[in-house]
Amino acid sequence: MSYWKSPPLGIAYQTLGWIAFVSWSFSFYPQVILNYRRKSVVGLNFDFLVLNVTKHTSYLIYNAVLFFSRTVQRQYREKYGLDEMIPVAANDVAFSMHAVLLTLFTLYQVIIYERGNQRVSKTCLSISAVVWISAIICVILASRRYTWLWLISVFNLIQVVMTAIKYIPQAWMNFRRKSTVGWSIGNILLDLLGGVMNFSQMGVQSIDQRTIVNFYGNIGKTLLSLEVVFFDLLFIIQHYILYPVKTEQFPIISEETITPSLKNRDPSEESMNV
Repeated sequence: MSYWKSPPLGIAYQTLGWIAFVSWSFSFYPQVILNYRRKSVVGLNFDFLVLNVTKHTSYLIYNAVLFFSRTVQRQYREKYGLDEMIPVAANDVAFSMHAVLLTLFTLYQVIIYERGNQRVSKTCLSISAVVWISAIICVILASRRYTWLWLISVFNLIQVVMTAIKYIPQAWMNFRRKSTVGWSIGNILLDLLGGVMNFSQMGVQSIDQRTIVNFYGNIGKTLLSLEVVFFDLLFIIQHYILYPVKTEQFPIISEETITPSLKNRDPSEESMNV
């Protein structure tokens, strides 16, 4: 049975985890509020949202199964050591559930608010289809061999890959428009804090257990934190240094005002977001 060798480190672990939960959970709201106040989603990349659904759903499957399933926990300890702590905390499960719901709500805003000519690209739809077809095949294979730890590791890998991919459409869109208007930097600042706290939480567990097993035993969480920090820093540079704006525009902003260079563009080009 795993336990904390240092109770203060155990408290620090829980504290850092719930700070990460609050930061990452609240990071969804600035964009939702901005969309509501503007009654427009022009400036928000739709590919980012669709890829985000796959990412967070995969992460929820991994976190929930490893946290609640005794069978998977047993397979984890048999692989990494009987005394090893499960590298998923309650805050990981809570965040994943919240993230799926808020991402779906943001997609609902895309349906009801002004969105200009933007559409979800064929590239994004193809990636999503390939990922879910592959996931279904893995479920079938795992059900025959009862390799449940391997199966959720696949979903963990999916969320790592989708995290790396999902930010690219928004970063590229900001670059093409030479603007970040219509997209909330508040989301990124909170996301960055969550990533740092998430990585710190894993560090605390490693110090207490005197091992780095939790870093490679849950490589998805490790890579997630590093990817988040990297892309968030990129977005911060875009917003504050490359394409700064004096004030955030909350009234309804026309497509011509936000993206004048896209006004006369062939609508077919709008699908090339990735």
